[in-house]
Amino acid sequence: MDRPNPSPEATGEVPAICRTPAPVLSSTDKGIVLFIAALAGFLTPFDGSAVNIALPVMAAEFHLDAIMLSWITTAYLLTSAVFLVPFGRIADIYGRKRIFLYGIAIFTGASLVMTMVSFPEMLIAIRLIQGFGGAMIFGTALAILSSVFSPGERGRALGIYIMAVYLGLTMGPFLGGILTGYLGWRSIFLVNVPLGILACLLILWRIRGEWAECQGERFDLKGSVLYACSLVAVMLGLSTVPDMKGVLLLSVGMVIGVIFVLYELRVPLPVLDLSLFTKNRVFAFSNLAALISYCATYAVTFLLSLDLQLTRGFSPAQAGGILIVLPAVQALLSPVAGRLSDRIDSQVLASFGIALTAVGMFPLVFISESTPVWYLIACLVILGAGFGIFSSPNINAIMSSVEKRYLGVASGMNGTVRLVAQMLSMGIVMMLFSLFIGAVMITPENFPEFLQSLHYAFLIFSLLSLVGVVASLMRGKGLPGGRGGSDVK
Repeated sequence: MDRPNPSPEATGEVPAICRTPAPVLSSTDKGIVLFIAALAGFLTPFDGSAVNIALPVMAAEFHLDAIMLSWITTAYLLTSAVFLVPFGRIADIYGRKRIFLYGIAIFTGASLVMTMVSFPEMLIAIRLIQGFGGAMIFGTALAILSSVFSPGERGRALGIYIMAVYLGLTMGPFLGGILTGYLGWRSIFLVNVPLGILACLLILWRIRGEWAECQGERFDLKGSVLYACSLVAVMLGLSTVPDMKGVLLLSVGMVIGVIFVLYELRVPLPVLDLSLFTKNRVFAFSNLAALISYCATYAVTFLLSLDLQLTRGFSPAQAGGILIVLPAVQALLSPVAGRLSDRIDSQVLASFGIALTAVGMFPLVFISESTPVWYLIACLVILGAGFGIFSSPNINAIMSSVEKRYLGVASGMNGTVRLVAQMLSMGIVMMLFSLFIGAVMITPENFPEFLQSLHYAFLIFSLLSLVGVVASLMRGKGLPGGRGGSDVK
């Protein structure tokens, strides 16, 4: 099993630093940590999936065109993606519990402010702040669980956490539709507030000690700025392609990305240790498989939500009741797949899962206004089963393939891969909207163009899923869950 380079202390690049010992938790305390992580894991996807259902209502209130409407989702993803890896590294240095707590507090406060917005620019701005808090949550939750649970029980814990994420996705469309229909779209964000407060209180009350294996090490600020600038330029470029401005931004982002890589190879304590990719095959290809899989699946709910409500005339609650199928199946299968990943090679489980998503995606290429609802539900069931089988084993492989001192960065990298993939997924959608619809509201006059953009999107996502199977297989075989590095030190 390939592993990243040894720690800087072992190579003599920096002086050894006394670190606070990680807390030893009882079985009860471990259960409480898992509950808190699961609660936070439920909170953020619930918000995102519920907002997708409310988008048509928000568009009508603020008179948003198709591109601006996409930015309600994209703004949150952009900020989260930019800050995830830096916050993962900060958490390794200053404490994962602390950053986790701050993230939930910021996300909760921003959710409260969202109930008071009165113009679209403020809407997007607060979504950016929500993404900032979300990055602190995403960058630490998996690292805390991987710190607390040993390899033999880690797959089960991660499976439960991912089940909570999918429960958030499951309840989001259903409750989001009901809340939007009866109380207005602002009520979606209001629901986040008591859940966020509960999570903060539980952290302060029950989680003792701290996890900071890199305590005392220096934070790579220059590398973090380069990383952020590269991601922002790439994501903004995707939102404006095929305009020349979009091409220019993409080019600038890629150039800065190359500079970032060259810089990180030279510094002794980088924000992202690139040896995690160059010398750890399981970590590299598991993340690549995740990137492709999330890119291929994320925009499905967004597109079908618009299709059900705009071209078919379904209410938000009715649309949510149909879309609930996909994350519900994911939530049912994730704990099972997580348990299996403690005993069966992740290469087998994850590869089968992503292949199943391709099977569920391709029939969506042929949908029309007359496509029966049962056809859509059947596709969603297969998609949910595929992604539920893929996700837990793949994350277990990622988190089990690195040393403990890299858990925060690995957690942040996994979250970044997911969010960048989601941004790419939305970027593909926005590019297709720009090509076929333009910067206008989606109305009956342009429904044919809207459906054409859906067909191309689902075709692209089907092909990406097949590429994801290849990436998943290339990680190679190893111990169940991809274990090998995290238990070394």
